[in-house]
Amino acid sequence: QVQLVESGGGLVQAGDSLRLSCAGSARTFNFASMGWFRQAPGKEREFVARVSRSGGSTFYADSVKGRFTISRDNTKNTVYLQMNSLKLEDTAIYYCAAAFRDYAGPRMNEYNYWGQGTQVTVSS
Repeated sequence: QVQLVESGGGLVQAGDSLRLSCAGSARTFNFASMGWFRQAPGKEREFVARVSRSGGSTFYADSVKGRFTISRDNTKNTVYLQMNSLKLEDTAIYYCAAAFRDYAGPRMNEYNYWGQGTQVTVSS
C-alpha cells in the first residue's frame, strides 16, 4: 500500500507562484513513476505532469508546459509541482498519483495509487 499526502495548495492571485508537495510512503515511493493531475469544478480529472522513477524524465500537458515544473527527491520520498505564472484556469483540486513503472503516461488508469488532493484557487 502506498500512501500519498499532498500539501501546499492555497489561494493565490493570477501571475503568482505556488509549490505543491506530495509525500509518499518510504517502502515503495522509489519504485514509482509519479504524476500530478487536477480536477476543476464540473470537469473531468486531467493530466498535468509526470516524472519518471529516476527523476530523469518529465512530461507535461500542453496547458502547463513552460509554467509548471515537476521534480522529485527520492531521499525525502517527495514529489513537487512548482507552478509559476498561475492563471484563473489553473484553479482545481490537484492530485498526485503513483504508477509502478519507470515511465507512466497521461492516462489515469496507468496509476495505481492516489492522494486525497489539495485545492489550488487562482483569483484575479
